[in-house]
Amino acid sequence: MRSYHLSHSGAGLSGLTVREHAIPAPGPGQALVAVRATSLSFRELMVLDGSYVLPVKPDVVPVSDGAGEVVGVGPGVDAVRVGDRVAATLFPSWQDGPFAVEHLAQRGGSLDGMLTEFTVADADSLVTVPAHLTYAEAATLPCVAVTAWNALTGDGTGVRPGDTVVVQGSGGVSLFALQFAEALGARVIATTGSPARAARLRDLGADAVVDYTATPDWAGEVRALTGGRGADRVVDVAGLLHESVRAIALAGTIACVGFTGRTPQPLDPQALFASGATVRSVAVGSRAQFTAMNAFIEKHGLRPVIDRAFPFDEAVDAYRHYATGSPFGKVVVSHP
Repeated sequence: MRSYHLSHSGAGLSGLTVREHAIPAPGPGQALVAVRATSLSFRELMVLDGSYVLPVKPDVVPVSDGAGEVVGVGPGVDAVRVGDRVAATLFPSWQDGPFAVEHLAQRGGSLDGMLTEFTVADADSLVTVPAHLTYAEAATLPCVAVTAWNALTGDGTGVRPGDTVVVQGSGGVSLFALQFAEALGARVIATTGSPARAARLRDLGADAVVDYTATPDWAGEVRALTGGRGADRVVDVAGLLHESVRAIALAGTIACVGFTGRTPQPLDPQALFASGATVRSVAVGSRAQFTAMNAFIEKHGLRPVIDRAFPFDEAVDAYRHYATGSPFGKVVVSHP
């Protein structure tokens, strides 16, 4: 079997190498998975350039997201069976409930990830994937899809039919949040800086699209589109919380997912207090949330948006395309 390895976080693409190994055997409570596809997210770029917020071990097998087939199980395994189509959770020990420090170990960081032909995983860190999805589609779920699901449903109340939800841009979390919110019965307002992408966002189900290049005051436009009320929920992927507060309805929820956009500006505590909003940091989700999300995806027949797939031998090109090609949807690596 072959695996990619990253010499150290911060090494960039030059630190990625391929090596051959013996296929491992699963031990007690473990399963052997033949990985059929992996997918890239912004997290993987941070691991490459050394800006990821969690520890990354030297010589790690990178990439948190992958899906494959169970081809072997060790003693005591009943969570999965040989032949099951599965994806691996990003935080293997986070089964349910709130996140805690004991769950910090993560694939493609402090633990080896999925950019490999075979991997051994704790069986209780695997989830069966929706039957209608291909392996390439299933590989897109563990990081950004679970994050989007948590952002919309993980606060105890969740998005309700008739709510207005704002999603920012056309990255992986935002595209999944758009699809999930629409299926939950919400009105979705998407933002983008590209007229061409505006059309694609509408095709995915956005009820309105705000071009922040043409209309820099996108928060004001959200208020205009909601009759001055504001949105019930904003999925903030760019770290622009000061603008999200301006766009939020009284006592609404802002899910703070990341900080991938422009340089963040200070958040005015007076404005936050006046909004009555809840600001909640969201970092992926538990295995229980992953399982619930998969059931929802299967019920509604949802399909992830894939920009492009690369063969395993061209994984470096996949990274390069993801970093510089402005993909609309997920970039996937298909394994042999």
